[in-house]
This record gives sequence, C-alpha cells and structure tokens, in this order.
Amino acid sequence: MSANAPVHITDAEFGKTVLESQTPVLVDFWAAWCGPCRMIAPFVEEIARDYAGKAVVAKLDTDANPQTPMRFGIMGIPTLIIFKNGKEADRIVGAVPKAMITKKLDAVLAKN
Repeated sequence: MSANAPVHITDAEFGKTVLESQTPVLVDFWAAWCGPCRMIAPFVEEIARDYAGKAVVAKLDTDANPQTPMRFGIMGIPTLIIFKNGKEADRIVGAVPKAMITKKLDAVLAKN
C-alpha cells in the first residue's frame, strides 16, 4: 500500500487497519453511485498525500461492506469518521470543503 494514496479497506480489514492503528485514521465511507462521494474524492486523495506519516486515510465502500457502516450508525454518505486510539474522535457527514476536513483532522492530531 502506498502512503500517498487512500487505503481501500473491507469490513474484515477494518479492525486491524483502523481500530488497531497507532496513528489517527480518517475513514471515508462512500459508494460508487454517490455523487457527493465523487465530489469529495479528490479532497480525500489530497489529504492522504498531505498527511502521509501523520494519519492514515482509508476508504470503505459501503455497498460492498455493509457491516461496518451499520456498526457505526452511518445513515448517509459520504460520511468521514476520524478514529484515534480505536475510538471515534470526530465525524463529518455530507460533501464539505477540504478545509473543513483538514481542520477537524488537525484538531484530532493536536490532542494527546
């Protein structure tokens, strides 16, 4: 896996990749048919490059992996959840500007 691109994960990989991560993880819950998901996809790609080494950026296709979105009560996509130490630290629902995503990610990274 490249540190400069989002990691595509499945329900089976979620625990190891996200919950057991030593660094914060931004998870983009998306689906191929979702227009707003496609709108923010370039931001997610840029954030993966910008935060390489500081945070992991992962994408989970909600159509192919329905268990994890159900587990976290995701009702609409795109939903971005920032996990730190295996717990949800923040959540963003809907297509938002890149600056809003990075502001929330920076806030989580700044907390010890």
